[in-house]
Amino acid sequence: MQKTIQKALAAAAVAAGTLVSTLAGTWATPALALDEVSYGTNWLAQAEHGGFYQAVVDGTYEKYGLKVKIVQGGPNAANEALLLAGKVDFYMGFPLQELSAVKQGIPMVDVAAMFQKDPQVLIAHPDQGIDTFADLAKLDTIFMGKDGYTTYFEWMKKNFKGFKDEQYKPYTFSSAPFLANKKSAQQGYITSEPYEIEKQGGFKPKLFLLADNGYSSYSTMITTTQTMIDKKPDVVQRFVDASIEGWYNYLYGDNKAANALIKKDNPEMTDAQIAFSIDKMKEYGIVESGATTDKGIGCMTDERYKGFFDTLVQIGLFDAKLDYKKAYTTKFVCKGVGMNLKK
Repeated sequence: MQKTIQKALAAAAVAAGTLVSTLAGTWATPALALDEVSYGTNWLAQAEHGGFYQAVVDGTYEKYGLKVKIVQGGPNAANEALLLAGKVDFYMGFPLQELSAVKQGIPMVDVAAMFQKDPQVLIAHPDQGIDTFADLAKLDTIFMGKDGYTTYFEWMKKNFKGFKDEQYKPYTFSSAPFLANKKSAQQGYITSEPYEIEKQGGFKPKLFLLADNGYSSYSTMITTTQTMIDKKPDVVQRFVDASIEGWYNYLYGDNKAANALIKKDNPEMTDAQIAFSIDKMKEYGIVESGATTDKGIGCMTDERYKGFFDTLVQIGLFDAKLDYKKAYTTKFVCKGVGMNLKK
């Protein structure tokens, strides 16, 4: 009887050892490898890129099975070219750029619009009788870049009375000429230049957002190639979803770590500038407005995209016969992802 019990105990010990060994092997098995992807931005790190940085630092990308590298843009960067060369997987494009790519037969596709409104703004002095967008036509000078002159200034001339080529003067990325001339306006981003103007000029300037006056482009896109969409649609979907959650968490959660990473990548960035940018993004509905209110951040609609394309046709940049639908797809967005994170 005793031997029987000893044999049973020995068998049990062997079984237990086998179970422990099996479990230990299970625990030691490495987790599935993360898909490594990269996102090229359009400028140096700033709050306008905050949602992407947020998703990096708070683990959202990892939660979606991704390891994401943010590749900064800047004066000497060529992230659009890197996308086309397959060196980055996603790029911070804008619809005009993608429509131009369609025209040239280049397969760049917008898969999400993180900004419902382009932050492009015209800035005027206060107390000069400039109270509406149309009033800007009264000014002697409008400082703007060459791209603005050939795009939205053409739209302004066609849709408002009084704007003329004589008003145009090149914008040199300095506000000094504008500050010196009260009868002038200058271009800028509503999230950026007004902050410096307030600091340098000691006054709050008048701000006229192009998007609120009819020039309704999306901005801060997630752009990729048609090849990426065809071969890795799951990766595209996960990157879009995680980035959307990143933007909700950045705007409404704890964004300290994201801002710290932004300042690490761009040491010239300050807390005050970041706070100003976030405030303006919220005040003007840059990230959240229109279709995002019930379909979530990143949403694009056929109607909005076509509306902007029609604007560009009106000013002669594109032929109406261009297959503009090749520039974007709505299949990855407008699904309400992340809306529960808004507080």
